[in-house]
Amino acid sequence: MKIEFNKKSGANPLLAVQSLAQGASLLWHKQLRKYVLIPIAVNLVLFSSLLYLGYLYVGDLIARFIPGWLEWLDWLIYPLFFTSFFAAGFFTFTLIANLIASPFYGGLAAKTQHILNDQTGEIQEQPILLVLGSELRRLVYLLSRAIPLVVISIIPGVNLIAPVLWGLFGAWGISMEYFAYTLENEGALFAEQRQALKTVRIGALSFGGMLLFALMIPVLNIFIPPIAVISATIYRNKIAV
Repeated sequence: MKIEFNKKSGANPLLAVQSLAQGASLLWHKQLRKYVLIPIAVNLVLFSSLLYLGYLYVGDLIARFIPGWLEWLDWLIYPLFFTSFFAAGFFTFTLIANLIASPFYGGLAAKTQHILNDQTGEIQEQPILLVLGSELRRLVYLLSRAIPLVVISIIPGVNLIAPVLWGLFGAWGISMEYFAYTLENEGALFAEQRQALKTVRIGALSFGGMLLFALMIPVLNIFIPPIAVISATIYRNKIAV
């Protein structure tokens, strides 16, 4: 199924800000509550584990990736690599968390659409196997693009551009991830979703970039995934043709 966006309004970064603010305000809406509690519990376990692992190992890991001849720039390079590793880590853990919680996110997107359109009655969710299959295809696509970034990250000198590349890749991947649920409910498969987002790339990158940054903030990151699903549905609703 072909999905079309309003390219002019969809590419506006301010729309991403507005959609995220509105999504956050709807998080505890009584009609959405049952769809967010289990994903929040999943996020609590996974992101707490990531923070613990980061506390134990990230300092030593970053030190191994900084070439000896650049040690005098530690004050500049260390923060860049710290951001890069945590962006990659939270991006990866987000994919895992979303794979586990994906059956709930499809319902969350559908119910959000009902609220936005003031609809009543039963929501139409996609079959769980279809949702999981789409999630796995997207995961394979993203991991296949992440592997070259991992290679770049371990090449001395060249890896100085890795933080920028990880940031852009993470923003795009996160955007694809959270728009997927509302688009799947419209019958769009992974290929159609990707093509549609390309038509509003600036807006999608802005949306994903803000989410990626928020995912790196402890405690807040537990609630960001369901907020992102709601916000992507709102964004989609605003740019529908």
